[in-house]
Amino acid sequence: MAAQAAAAAQAAAAQAAQAEAAESWYLALLGFAEHFRTSSPPKIRLCVHCLQAVFPFKPPQRIEARTHLQLGSVLYHHTKNSEQARSHLEKAWLISQQIPQFEDVKFEAASLLSELYCQENSVDAAKPLLRKAIQISQQTPYWHCRLLFQLAQLHTLEKDLVSACDLLGVGAEYARVVGSEYTRALFLLSKGMLLLMERKLQEVHPLLTLCGQIVENWQGNPIQKESLRVFFLVLQVTHYLDAGQVKSVKPCLKQLQQCIQTISTLHDDEILPSNPADLFHWLPKEHMCVLVYLVTVMHSMQAGYLEKAQKYTDKALMQLEKLKMLDCSPILSSFQVILLEHIIMCRLVTGHKATALQEISQVCQLCQQSPRLFSNHAAQLHTLLGLYCVSVNCMDNAEAQFTTALRLYSLLERINPDHSFPVSSHCLRAAAFYVRGLFSFFQGRYNEAKRFLRETLKMSNAEDLNRLTACSLVLLGHIFYVLGNHRESNNMVVPAMQLASKIPDMSVQLWSSALLRDLNKACGNAMDAHEAAQMHQNFSQQLLQDHIEACSLPEHNLITWTDGPPPVQFQAQNGPNTSLASLL
Repeated sequence: MAAQAAAAAQAAAAQAAQAEAAESWYLALLGFAEHFRTSSPPKIRLCVHCLQAVFPFKPPQRIEARTHLQLGSVLYHHTKNSEQARSHLEKAWLISQQIPQFEDVKFEAASLLSELYCQENSVDAAKPLLRKAIQISQQTPYWHCRLLFQLAQLHTLEKDLVSACDLLGVGAEYARVVGSEYTRALFLLSKGMLLLMERKLQEVHPLLTLCGQIVENWQGNPIQKESLRVFFLVLQVTHYLDAGQVKSVKPCLKQLQQCIQTISTLHDDEILPSNPADLFHWLPKEHMCVLVYLVTVMHSMQAGYLEKAQKYTDKALMQLEKLKMLDCSPILSSFQVILLEHIIMCRLVTGHKATALQEISQVCQLCQQSPRLFSNHAAQLHTLLGLYCVSVNCMDNAEAQFTTALRLYSLLERINPDHSFPVSSHCLRAAAFYVRGLFSFFQGRYNEAKRFLRETLKMSNAEDLNRLTACSLVLLGHIFYVLGNHRESNNMVVPAMQLASKIPDMSVQLWSSALLRDLNKACGNAMDAHEAAQMHQNFSQQLLQDHIEACSLPEHNLITWTDGPPPVQFQAQNGPNTSLASLL
């Protein structure tokens, strides 16, 4: 027995010495690999060589699995060799499942591998992998929550919002069970965001109410608490804006702006949460700041405060340029495209078509860099080109752009507000009444046109929709002028001009000044008629100059693009090829 014990002790000592030696060579190779990875610039090839040198030593399974994960991660993040990255990550996932209490390597391998599968458009391989990882991670709160978020995001990208919402609901309940009210709120707010996208408003209201209570009652890291509040308020503001309630949203928007100011004064707390399920953050505060600028721009656009929209867009784009120097997060490009979409609409309204066209070209360039970005914004891009075509009187091209964007076969029937109009937006319903009024006007049905336009006025005044108000007033003024009711026409056109100047809306100003000129001439007010004629002449000259500049740009050729990805290069135009008559 003593001899056996001595032999066992000798074997144990030999194993310990071998393990110590193995640990020393392993640590040395790992240290070299990390040194090369963090060099400036990184020496990825040497880093990979050091990690590959681990395998000839036939290391224990734990070291083997971790090294496969490290190699897969380096190759995935720093090279284009996705085949080798996939091979190493698959081995890491396979080996780590056989090792007890090896959760970090196991689930990080699953998470990275599913990301790589999605990048290679192998979504059908990513889903079962994530489902299995979720199934076996229930005793590891951080990874279980993270993998649920990841699978929900995958379903969202596939436009399967029902499955995504179900997973987020499962996550919220799991977070509640493991005592993480913070992460429960993140799951519920994410679910609320998807329900808003699906227009399931009856489910959104109670969910947002619950989220508001959880956010207010949660006591924890101040930055985490304020970030939850920003998430909650962003959803509330976008919900109001989606419903076209520009006036009703103001208190909420003010709260959001105050909240982001509070966050900017807080210092990041390095203390980690005691509950591992709390190890999440919605967005970096710099990203949140850009997002708040963005929703402020959306509000200003809907309300018709275009100078304010331009001011906040400029601030947001400057912030984005700084962030993109250090951060390649895809969400920043999404923010940039959405901001540009809004500022382009501003430029077209304020009479800066050439600048709008150059910004449309900028959106094209951003979309060329990301197929997903193009897929999400192609319709908006064609719509903006259609609006530009209208502004330069290229009506055939405008029609082609709108057809490409919307694929509608009967636009007029779809926007009839009296017969089950398909959206609940107050703003869109008001706009639909305006379009119906315009259509009736062109058909000479003036009384019907007045009825529609008065409905638009009532709705736009209720929610401070300034542009719709201005457009409705000037069209009503035109109708009354045609009917010979000069006094009533004047009562409409004067406030239309004042509002259009405040926005400023160049087209409504041009229209109003022409009406005021004709009205005053008809009433024998020679001096007022002369003043209005001078105004009209000034607006005409500004629009004409901008028209010529826009049509001379090489980007003007974009109006012919109606299929496939955006063209890369543009040929210069010899000169404007569009009619200017309708502008004057």
